[in-house]
This record gives sequence, C-alpha cells and structure tokens, in this order.
Amino acid sequence: MYKRIILSSLIASHTAFAVAADDRELENGLANALRLKPGTTERAGDSGKAIQAYMREGVVNKKPDQRADYTDYYVVKKPASFMGHDLVVIEEEYMAKYVGCCVNPGAGVTVKVNGSPKNLEKFADANKCSFVDNVDVQGELSRFSIKATFSKGRYATLSCRENDANR
Repeated sequence: MYKRIILSSLIASHTAFAVAADDRELENGLANALRLKPGTTERAGDSGKAIQAYMREGVVNKKPDQRADYTDYYVVKKPASFMGHDLVVIEEEYMAKYVGCCVNPGAGVTVKVNGSPKNLEKFADANKCSFVDNVDVQGELSRFSIKATFSKGRYATLSCRENDANR
C-alpha cells in the first residue's frame, strides 16, 4: 500500500516536472522568435517553428483561427504563460501569396497581464518591439471574425515585426 502511494507520488512529481519543462521550452522558443539577434534587426528564432511547438502540445489549433491580410491568429486553448503572464493569442505575419501592399513579417503575442507589465515593456524596448497595454482583445479579434471569450482583466500586446526592428 505505502509503496503504491510513494510510487504514485514519484510519477506525479516527475510528470509535473516534465510538463513544467515543456512549458519553459515552449515559452523560450516563442521568446526567441520575438527577440533580436544581438547587433542585428533579425529575430533570433523562427516564429513558425515556435508556433508549431505550441500546436504539437495542443495549446493552439493546427490551423490558425483566422488569417487576415498576411497575419495568422492563434487563440490559445490550453493554459500557457509568457513571461509570467497568461498567453491568450499568438500571431504571425508573413507572405504566403501576394494580396496587396505591405507585409510586415514577424510575430506577436497578447497576454492577460498578471501583476505589472514592466517585464514586457523592457523586453519590447530591448528587442525593438511595440508594446500596447490595456488592449480590448475581444474587440480586436472580433474585427477579424474571431469569436472568443476572455475573462475580465488587463490585456497587453507585444508585437515584434520587421518594421518595429527598423524604426
């Protein structure tokens, strides 16, 4: 009896550790896709690969919830965090085919802010991203015909696109 309890506890703690490690890997991959390579205006990671990792873990759908102009929008369907905040949307802008002017390649995230957004602001400054606090995420997504419900709270968007890096 006691052996089963101990064995169950060990398995549960190992599983929790593995999930936490996976979450950190996902978050690090996404952060690298938004981070600049030192001394350049290139992003350190690949946003497509970062999003695919979230797909494999079931955090976002295998296809975007919507594609508008050049941007894919992925609404997070399982709890995930980004820099201590609740990740709610991942977006990626790229040209699959020409639909008109002005693709602005890169990626962004929208989070439900937990506590202070200062770490996001510092990340934005250090990596030439734009940061918008107090975002109406539901209103923004509804403009793209994405129906999603978000709990009340403070939301912020971090966008790390080519034009952000070149400003």
